[in-house]
Amino acid sequence: MTPFRAIALLSAAVFGMSLASAAAQDKTSPSSSPSPLVEKLNAYVGCINRLSERSYESRNRYFSWAKKTGPTGKERIIYGTYTIYDTTDCKKNVEKANAAEPHDAELESAASAYAEAVGKLEPLLKEADEYYEQENYKDDKMAKGKEMHPRLVAAWDAFASADKKLRAGVEAIKDKQAAEQLAAIEAKEGRKTHYYVEALRIQAKRLLRAENTDKPDIAAITQALTEYETTVKAAEEASGKDGDAKLGSFFVSSAKSYLTSAKQLMRRIRDKVPYSQGDRMMLGGGGGWMVEGSPPRLLRDYNQLIEGYNRGAHI
Repeated sequence: MTPFRAIALLSAAVFGMSLASAAAQDKTSPSSSPSPLVEKLNAYVGCINRLSERSYESRNRYFSWAKKTGPTGKERIIYGTYTIYDTTDCKKNVEKANAAEPHDAELESAASAYAEAVGKLEPLLKEADEYYEQENYKDDKMAKGKEMHPRLVAAWDAFASADKKLRAGVEAIKDKQAAEQLAAIEAKEGRKTHYYVEALRIQAKRLLRAENTDKPDIAAITQALTEYETTVKAAEEASGKDGDAKLGSFFVSSAKSYLTSAKQLMRRIRDKVPYSQGDRMMLGGGGGWMVEGSPPRLLRDYNQLIEGYNRGAHI
């Protein structure tokens, strides 16, 4: 199962310009209006948030009953697959964003590839959904199901590759800006509650990436985990000290829960602890967040931490 994480839309208040040309434009932009780069990236993020989760869910549903080699018609249960939302707006928004300043050829190419891949997936999923929903496989002995299988796999593979590349491009810019913002906060305010809240958000994402990957590196995980735990402790110590802002209980609780889940997954990876049969059933059936030391559990707790941050309940 491919874990899915929505990307937050960008705000002009917290996301500055990254490219040199964009920085020049931003000097004349009203502080209350989104910068051109923010608007551009939000078009890409909008596609991801609307279409990616359902696209991955469609693949998961299909392979929950069909073998990797394809359906045979002899399956005990045949669920079919899911359709996805209309992709027309995504294509239009990407084309509009790509035509706007500031230009980034690599990012724009990734966005175009995403729109093309998800656009090709949409009609194929509709075709498959109708075939399985009408149980037409009972009339042709699964002939069309077998014929569609390689096309579905190719479309999902192309989509997943495009999704990964576009996310990486968007996140790279966001990471750079987050680091610049954190440095500016430290220069202006020092390492107080505000600084630690932003540092936790950055380090939590870094830890998620280190652990939620096909080839985890235990050394990188340990380093990210140590940095995050150190910041959690520092944030608690700074909270309310010398008249500084006080951390909200929900944010603190979420930060610690995420730390616990990250440690559990690190130990499972480090010690090569296998999942039990019951764990595997939950991981394959959408209940993976209930399995301690699993990527879905880590992702669930990460999303709760970000929810606390976005609520403004962190201070």
